[in-house]
Amino acid sequence: MPFLDGTQIEILRPAATAARARFALFDFDGTVSLIRSGWEQVMVPMFVQILAELKTGESEAELHDAAREWVYRLTGKQTVYQMIELAEQVKRRGGRPLEALEYKRLYHDRLWRYIRGRVEGLRGGAIPPERLTVPGVRTVLEALHGRGLRLYLASGTDEIYTVDEARLLGVAGFFDGGIRGAIDDYKRFSKRILIQRLIAEQGMKPGELLAFGDGYVEIENAHEAGGVAVGVATDEPDCRSVNQWKRNRLVKAGADVIIPNFLEADRLLSWLFNCGSRIADCGLRPA
Repeated sequence: MPFLDGTQIEILRPAATAARARFALFDFDGTVSLIRSGWEQVMVPMFVQILAELKTGESEAELHDAAREWVYRLTGKQTVYQMIELAEQVKRRGGRPLEALEYKRLYHDRLWRYIRGRVEGLRGGAIPPERLTVPGVRTVLEALHGRGLRLYLASGTDEIYTVDEARLLGVAGFFDGGIRGAIDDYKRFSKRILIQRLIAEQGMKPGELLAFGDGYVEIENAHEAGGVAVGVATDEPDCRSVNQWKRNRLVKAGADVIIPNFLEADRLLSWLFNCGSRIADCGLRPA
């Protein structure tokens, strides 16, 4: 696949354009925020431990591979869907699963112990926000906001945490369209539902949505809606090169372009908006 000269920006669909975009949808974890980077190192071992207790004869390595597969397959959806899958896997192995929301509570307890220092460091000022944001993302948020796009943030993480963490990172103010996240009544929210609302309530047409995400779900949803999808294949936590596993999934989901981070914002945005080589040439406010 072609790369823009001298960049890590991989163009998958050369004809793609965001010139008519009115809305921009961002995933949160791994696309904007690194607060929860490493979450899979909490979720997968938890799943392995629960399944191992059933003593099915499967090795720990086999359970790890199985858990990793469905955890990543469902990444981008609300966390509860991974817990629903865990409950189903326990049932298949002859166990009596807990309710999915109870598994989710157990996971959040473990995850909080893992990320607590990051959140408290941000809140107390010991950790600067830029250390826990994907490199260059603020430049893109500022530029799109300056061009007049309406920005939305949608996350599979619980909404209460997403809103708080976006504020701690100093990016909440960019999302004038709103910040949405998971709720206990999980069937009432999804990224697909949000996009459908944009179509129904805002009259969004094909070509008017620009989406950024590191998960399969938001890229697939944007592609289905006729939008331009930027796959952010962040290799966390450094985010300096493309994570090939993410990249391959994002390609399958329908990404139009792949990036490892937002450090080449000028080139990315000038390509997306079919304008000059600088942000200023695109009617975009530079950082």
